[in-house]
Amino acid sequence: MSYKIALASSDGVNVDEHFGAASSFLIYEVSDEGEFSLLGRRDYDGADVAPAGTGSAGCNPAPGGCASGSCGGQGNGCGQGGAVSAKVLLVSDCRSVVAARIGFNVTKQLERKAISGFDVECTVQEALEKITKYFHSVDKHVSLARR
Repeated sequence: MSYKIALASSDGVNVDEHFGAASSFLIYEVSDEGEFSLLGRRDYDGADVAPAGTGSAGCNPAPGGCASGSCGGQGNGCGQGGAVSAKVLLVSDCRSVVAARIGFNVTKQLERKAISGFDVECTVQEALEKITKYFHSVDKHVSLARR
C-alpha cells in the first residue's frame, strides 16, 4: 500500500526547516515497491485553526489577549491547548513528517493522527531512503538489528 511523506525543506534538496517555521512541505508518495516520487508542494497560508467558540488558535479572548497570560500562564500559551495546528491538518493524509525539528506539542498532535514525526537534518534523498527502509521493515516485520 502506498503512502505519503511530508518534508520541510527550504530548497527542495535538504531537510532544513523546523516544522513550525516551514512555509511549505514537499509531499512524496512511496509506492508498494519502495520507490518515491514527488507529488508536489503544499503551502501553509498562515491561518490558524481554532475550536468553535474560542478566539484565535484556541486562545481565550480576554482583555490583553495572549500577552496577558490568559492562555497559558506565561503569555505564550496560545494554540497550545486543544487547538489543532493548521500545519498538522495540512499534512494529515501523510504517514510521516520529516523536519529539522518538531516541537513537543506538534509531535503529540501528529501522534493523535497516527503520523510519525522525524527530526533530522540531511538531504531529502537521504531522508526518503532511510524512512522508506524503516517503514518497509516495520510493515514486513523485519528486524532492524544488524546481523
